Amino acid sequence: MKDATHPYYGAMLVLLSSVAFSSKAIMVKLAYGYHVDAATLISLRMAFAIPFFAALGWWAMRQGTPVRMARHDWWKLALLAMAGGYGSMWLNFEGLRYVSAGLERVILFLYPTLVVVMSAIFLKHQITRREWFAMVTSYAGVVLVVWHDVALAGFDSADTLYGAGLVLLSAIVYAGYLLVSGQLIPKLGASRFTALTMGLAALASATHFACNGSYEKVVSFPQAVYWLALLMALVATVLPSMLMNLGIQQLGSRKVSLISAIGPVSTILLAYLFLGEHLSWVQGLGTLLVLAGVMAVSLDKAMKS
Repeated sequence: MKDATHPYYGAMLVLLSSVAFSSKAIMVKLAYGYHVDAATLISLRMAFAIPFFAALGWWAMRQGTPVRMARHDWWKLALLAMAGGYGSMWLNFEGLRYVSAGLERVILFLYPTLVVVMSAIFLKHQITRREWFAMVTSYAGVVLVVWHDVALAGFDSADTLYGAGLVLLSAIVYAGYLLVSGQLIPKLGASRFTALTMGLAALASATHFACNGSYEKVVSFPQAVYWLALLMALVATVLPSMLMNLGIQQLGSRKVSLISAIGPVSTILLAYLFLGEHLSWVQGLGTLLVLAGVMAVSLDKAMKS
């Protein structure tokens, strides 16, 4: 017999997950105040987070579910984790060096519409009128917010455009990650897939740091950097992953995608409170357009399911 769902409980879990995950950009911006680079910061974050994902992998293996994957599937998993897991993370962190936390979250939130585009290109899925509306609306919102930040940047507008480009590329890579992961999760299971991809992403992070970083430097930062990395690992990585999985179990992925739309709004508010970032009606309108586009895509999927 199927367990009854608890919509208010599930909605609260997803809401907390979205807000917790949105805090990542705030912590990254605060850490950059101590002159830490993206590769080092990601390495610290993954070092604190990997024990939890290792425990998740151990738990998944204890379930005794057999894994049947061809050799090319394992290669696909490794490439997915290193490019889609670590690659998109590095692009995102590096982009945050040049753009505001609010702009980063708005651009990154384009990934549902990017998945639609990639599905049409690679899987030959037909784009519906609702999806066209969603994409036009979302991209118009991003252009509005980027224009707002470029106008504020003045002489540093080239840096803002460069950072926005990095974050957009991160969203594209992440969308590809989601598209391919949909083929591997049924074979591995969600918990095992998460543990393996995060473990391989941590390996890619450590390799990048070993090639470009300084071991003497990583132990010489102020204590605030390590606390921020720890909070990033627990509050913005492990905790939201667990809460989101519980929320999906309670509500299903369609409703979760709608509630998660609070992400950009919460980032903008957190950035205003902790970073002193500017709030304006232009930024608010652009954010609402992006949210409207994402919700249109999510509602379209919900109607088909």
